[in-house]
Amino acid sequence: MTTFNLNLHEMVYSLSDALDLVGVVQIHHGKRVGFMAAECGKQLGLEAADLDNLFQAAILHDCGVSNTSVHSRLAQFEWEQVHGHCEIGAALLRMTPPLAHLSDVILHHHTHWTKLQTLDLPEQTALQANLIFLVDRVDVLSLHSQVNNANILLGIDEIIARIVDKSGDWFKPELVDAFVEIASSEAFWLSLEREHVDGYVGEWINHESTRSIAFEDVKSLVRIFSHIVDAKSPFTHEHSEGVASLARYLGEQFDLSPKSCDMLDLAGLLHDIGKLRVPDDVLEKPGRLSNLEFKTIQRHSFDTFSILKRVQGFDDIARWAGQHHERVDGGGYPYRTKDSKLSLEARIIAVADIFQALAQDRPYRPAMTPEQVLEILAAESAAGKLDHSVVSMIENNLGACWKKATLKQASEKHDSVIAEQA
Repeated sequence: MTTFNLNLHEMVYSLSDALDLVGVVQIHHGKRVGFMAAECGKQLGLEAADLDNLFQAAILHDCGVSNTSVHSRLAQFEWEQVHGHCEIGAALLRMTPPLAHLSDVILHHHTHWTKLQTLDLPEQTALQANLIFLVDRVDVLSLHSQVNNANILLGIDEIIARIVDKSGDWFKPELVDAFVEIASSEAFWLSLEREHVDGYVGEWINHESTRSIAFEDVKSLVRIFSHIVDAKSPFTHEHSEGVASLARYLGEQFDLSPKSCDMLDLAGLLHDIGKLRVPDDVLEKPGRLSNLEFKTIQRHSFDTFSILKRVQGFDDIARWAGQHHERVDGGGYPYRTKDSKLSLEARIIAVADIFQALAQDRPYRPAMTPEQVLEILAAESAAGKLDHSVVSMIENNLGACWKKATLKQASEKHDSVIAEQA
């Protein structure tokens, strides 16, 4: 069984980087919330293990958000339809063994204290969820304050007053008292600046040592990334999963090592993570993209690489995922890499990405048939853009490749299980 030597905190940090892209203009929201939650937790005297869980949950609290439109509504201090992303985020973490223990905290991170007290939750879960709610709203208020004030320190009194006004209703009074105590320091507010938050998170990462993590656990973590990306648009539902499935299959047909096939699987799941930065209306535009819109999309593979390269042990995965729009003739983007500088794995990801995208409905065209997909791939291969051996492998196994890319086998297996249970 394949294992990876990884720092779990580093993986969570990278996921937080991806979540930051959804906000587009609210970069580092998750990390600021993590910083404030941890500082309040210290003021409350939480034990080290509880502080660690609190910090992880805080920087992941918005993992159920994919759409920039939803993220912009969350920037409102009060929004009634707020719990949808909490439920999605909690469901994702429940399917991720290393983070499943945080799911209830994520589920209730917008639940009012008056409601939390009526639920059958462990005391620490309720406290952590409510504390994340409190500092999340503080960050929203601080962002609004910075729009109106040249200096964040000018808005402190108003922010504190808004939070105190919700004490006993939205927030547990003990948490409000802890926040007010640390918020009296100017240093607390100045530490919300990006370079200070980055340093704070860096220290947290260094507290966790690298350890061996089984492939299936790593994949469950990675699937949080892919789900968030694919949920950004109804037209990309299961795209990353399909690319991963086809890439792994092609790797196996080329007799690559089991570990290389596992890494292809992960790279396929992660290849589009940079698209979280692309506004929803650009991804779902039914017509031709303007030059500006195309350039906006072009940077997504660069953003993918930038996020993944921070995870020690993911070097090859980051490179393959970041090169999925490169072409053998050097005509791809964003690095213009070509020929021998493109590994077989990167070429496989590139072909798998095109195949799966063509097999899906998109806002500007319906899904193509296997034969139509092959025709396009063959033309790109003949033009020197795609690797000939990879396209030939597709041609020789077209039916199997179609099932892998469209996840038909998984669907058929799922339908079979349901039929047996009926």
